Amino acid sequence: MNVSRETQVKLDLYLDLLRKWNSKINLISKSSLQDAVNRHFDDSMQVAALAPVDAFTWADFGSGGGFPGAVVAIVLRDVSPKLKLTLVESDQRKAAFLRTVSRETKVPMTVLTQRVEDVLPLNSDVVSARALAPLPILFDFAERHLAQTGKAFFMKGKNWKDDLETAQNQWNFRWEVHKSVTNPEAVILEIGELCRA
Repeated sequence: MNVSRETQVKLDLYLDLLRKWNSKINLISKSSLQDAVNRHFDDSMQVAALAPVDAFTWADFGSGGGFPGAVVAIVLRDVSPKLKLTLVESDQRKAAFLRTVSRETKVPMTVLTQRVEDVLPLNSDVVSARALAPLPILFDFAERHLAQTGKAFFMKGKNWKDDLETAQNQWNFRWEVHKSVTNPEAVILEIGELCRA
């Protein structure tokens, strides 16, 4: 995804903050910090590229270091200035980091320091999560927070087919697979029309 020079400056600032904060709190693994641009930023930008053009609200669950939610907020700021991002992160220190990213990059993001299941229904056009939980649990969260016509984007690793099969025993949904460009074993699952079986 090509970004403007101004957006790139914000992403670079975000990366600097990530490096500083990661030495104090475990935002990402130390081993992935060396390749953070590819492993975390480029990986998250794939989700931003899938954003529906008519989306006004987006909720990211278990945001941690801000992937993909904070990256989505920064990357889509120019093209979708009305899009409102809500990052849900129960860890106080990680939530403080996310608020710092928002403040320093001057990109608005609402950070909720709560567990996803404790947040009042958000009725979001889009929900997303990366490496947070198995699909049946993510679907529980999506059922609570996704608008009826909304879409979910869940970033999954090499065992995504097993995860999908388990979810199909409990849920009805439309799904589409987007192959990851940063990891040949990973995918982004686009989920819609979600309801319990």
